[in-house]
This record gives sequence, structure tokens and C-alpha cells, in this order.
Amino acid sequence: MSSPPPTTRRLAVLGLATMLASSLWSLLVPSAEAATIIDEWATVQPPAVPALKPATVDPKTTALLVLDIVPQTCNAERRPRCLATLPAIHGLLERARRAGMMVGYSLVPGSTAAAVLKEAAPVGGEPTVTSSADKFLGTDLEARLRARGIKTVITVGVAAQGAVLLTAEEAALRGFEVVVPVDGVSSDSPYAEQYLAWHMLNAPGVAGHVVLTRTDLVQF
Repeated sequence: MSSPPPTTRRLAVLGLATMLASSLWSLLVPSAEAATIIDEWATVQPPAVPALKPATVDPKTTALLVLDIVPQTCNAERRPRCLATLPAIHGLLERARRAGMMVGYSLVPGSTAAAVLKEAAPVGGEPTVTSSADKFLGTDLEARLRARGIKTVITVGVAAQGAVLLTAEEAALRGFEVVVPVDGVSSDSPYAEQYLAWHMLNAPGVAGHVVLTRTDLVQF
């Protein structure tokens, strides 16, 4: 029996080497698909519960921002958890006003200041801005805060993963200190509120400028 031509032998050896290399690579490098967060979703454990901290602020340089407490976003059908935060928000508002603190409001497009739920309603012409989620975007919110010498903002309202997260985060990125009372923040689900708490304490450029607290722990 004649031997195969040299070219054929070289091709066979090359093919075998390629198969061996591919097999070795598959053993050393895990499949990219198996490593995605979607594949691992059910196995992810939440981080440890963060400790709430007291926050002492100067009312002269602090603004309380009440975000989107209007019927479109805070109601029994869509967000009953929002209605449950109203007593805490109302109590903080009363204390802030007695201390002479700046109070500002945000509205969703299509809403008005008159629509803000009565427990959190503005008084005496307190300023409002209207935007989607990030209340700094396309508004004069920063200019109003700077004009009053504000250095710290307290954010309460809805939604945790929307207006509260994006406005609080943007405030920190713009150089303000931020206080987030968790009993004054709500969303459609507890998970969104949990994510807000984690994000505020861990996001680059934001962590270190945020105090996660409760309304009764805010002192001024």
C-alpha cells in the first residue's frame, strides 16, 4: 500500500493540531454565554443591608426636593407604596419649613403644582421644575439652587429607580451633598427601592457624597 502524499500528511497533522488546540481552549476558557448575569440571575445574592446614618444639615444651605408626588405617579393602583411614604414626607416638610429651608418640587410633563397630593403640596409659591426623570435635565434647577447658596439636597419622592435615583445622582455629580431618607422614597416594587439604596452608596462619583438615612434621623 502506498503512503499518502506529503501534502496530504501535512494537512492531516495540521487538522489534528487544530482540533486539539480547540479542545484545550474550550477547557481553559469558559463559555461567554454561561457567564452572563442573565444566566446567573437566580444565584445572585443581595449585598448586606446598609446601615442608615443620621444626617445633620444646615437649613440655610440645604434644599428639600419633593419629586413627582402627583396622581399620575403616586396612586393606589400603580404605586401604593408611594402613598405609604406621605406621612414621613409631610413631617419632614413641616420641619423644613419651620427651619426656613428651601423647598422645591418636581413635576412630570402634563402636571401642575396644584396637582401635588395634599400631604406634600407646595405652599407660598415654592418653586417647581418639570422634566422626565432627571430633574436637572432641561430645567433651571441647578441655577435656582446655586442662587440660594445651596450645598446639600434632600431628595424624597417617586420613583426610586427614576426621578429619585437620577436626580440624586446628578446632584452628587454636580457637586452637591445628597441626603436620601429611605422612608420618603418609593417605587412600584421593593426591588427598585433596594437598588436605589445600593446604587447611591456604590456608584462611582456618587458614593461618598450621599447619606442614606430616615426622615426622623435628619436633623437641622
